[in-house]
Amino acid sequence: MVQRYVRVQTREGQIYYGLLQLNRQVQVLDAPPWLQGQPTDLELDAEQYKILAPCAPSKIVAVGKNYPNHAAEMGGEVPEEPLLFLKPSTSAIAAGVEIRYPAQSTRVDYEGELALVIGERCSDCTPEQAQNKIWGYTIANDVTARDLQAKDGQWTRAKGFDTFCPLGPWIVREVSPGALLQTFLNDSDRPLQSASIDQMVFAPDFLVSYISKVMMLLPGDVVLTGTPAGIGPMQIGDRVRIEIEGIGYLENSVVARTPVPPA
Repeated sequence: MVQRYVRVQTREGQIYYGLLQLNRQVQVLDAPPWLQGQPTDLELDAEQYKILAPCAPSKIVAVGKNYPNHAAEMGGEVPEEPLLFLKPSTSAIAAGVEIRYPAQSTRVDYEGELALVIGERCSDCTPEQAQNKIWGYTIANDVTARDLQAKDGQWTRAKGFDTFCPLGPWIVREVSPGALLQTFLNDSDRPLQSASIDQMVFAPDFLVSYISKVMMLLPGDVVLTGTPAGIGPMQIGDRVRIEIEGIGYLENSVVARTPVPPA
């Protein structure tokens, strides 16, 4: 059975990393798994925890136009080098948590992606070294306010709203190079995005190496590897589900964003 590594919070507010069992129990680890966390005697039943984003990255580094068909649908060429941008760590949410549609935007898109979780400090790495720095894989939705992206001419606001990076629901150690990535809306069985991840222009090890020559990647950091063609808008009330073979699926609903009252 593929091991599924999760991050959970108990009713008392304690946060743990653990291994998810088939019966939904979580065997708690004594540290994050990429820091050699070992199983403890503590097990949590399904009703004792809620699932969180599977890691707490210091940064989320994303890659634009890394599938030729997506570059074409955006009206551009594939970049000669990876096109990098950042999403704030505060944009990360777990499976099942609501994506909040901001009042500033009139078009918010889904972008299903394979996400890499970094396991070791990575700086100035070769692609061969970088491969060993990738600890595992999860699913991401690089939610984007498309109208603001066009308006601003750069992507910070469009990509950076709170809740704009669903991650999860868990991390697996390996994924097939030809795994199928698909995105669905609501109850439709017709995928809006469908591509094998080996269609990426720049492979995961190359991306991590390239990024590491710009900024140091730390354990628990996340790299989003780009989205295939088929991006499109979500409406308030929609549910978006992203599936990647060998990992599972990530599903989130969309609600109207309401101001957060001051603490």
